[in-house]
Amino acid sequence: MYEKLRQEICDICHLLYDRGYVVSNDGNVSARTEGGTILITPSGVGKGRMTPDMLVETDLDGHILSGDRHPSSESKMHWMVYRERSDVNAVVHAHPPMSTAFAVCRRPLKEKYLAELVVGLGEVPVTEFAMLSTDEVPNSVKPFVRDHSAVLLANHGALAWGPSLLSAFDRMETVEQTAKVYYYVGQMGGGVEMTEEQADTLKSMTGFYQKLAQKRED
Repeated sequence: MYEKLRQEICDICHLLYDRGYVVSNDGNVSARTEGGTILITPSGVGKGRMTPDMLVETDLDGHILSGDRHPSSESKMHWMVYRERSDVNAVVHAHPPMSTAFAVCRRPLKEKYLAELVVGLGEVPVTEFAMLSTDEVPNSVKPFVRDHSAVLLANHGALAWGPSLLSAFDRMETVEQTAKVYYYVGQMGGGVEMTEEQADTLKSMTGFYQKLAQKRED
């Protein structure tokens, strides 16, 4: 079942690998099905060689419904996001180099340097350190799920979520690009932030840009 969605998950996995956001067995990707179950990448398989038959189907409590592999060891944070946000249909976790460097330094992406951050992604906070593969991970992310679209996982990587697989991937890509720009800004001695008024004006244009992203109606 869900052959198209399975392929879309694999396509996102391959994009993550091709962009250098994951290596080896890093990262994990999931999506909510029309039936309300979750398809998620398995543990121990590189995203660059992910195939649809490898995916595991679970419910929101982590019970395996189909698949012959173990779900990702970080599945708990995926399930938590879906439980907290009914509007989220995809979650992407990766280790993009610059974003991960910011996560190691515990530096959030919050300065109002870029229009794309203000009008699109929003501030990207850093979680508290959480021991991998434990309940500490979803618990560290939970405080930010309602009001954000992505977080940096302390000493770990980045997590992004959205209404579709492509939107979650795009947010991950924006996190990494933003981290790169902020790094260069720091190397140049610091930047100039937008004023609150300018930022508020940009935020008010969100609907306009969302409309432009849709098919044109004659």
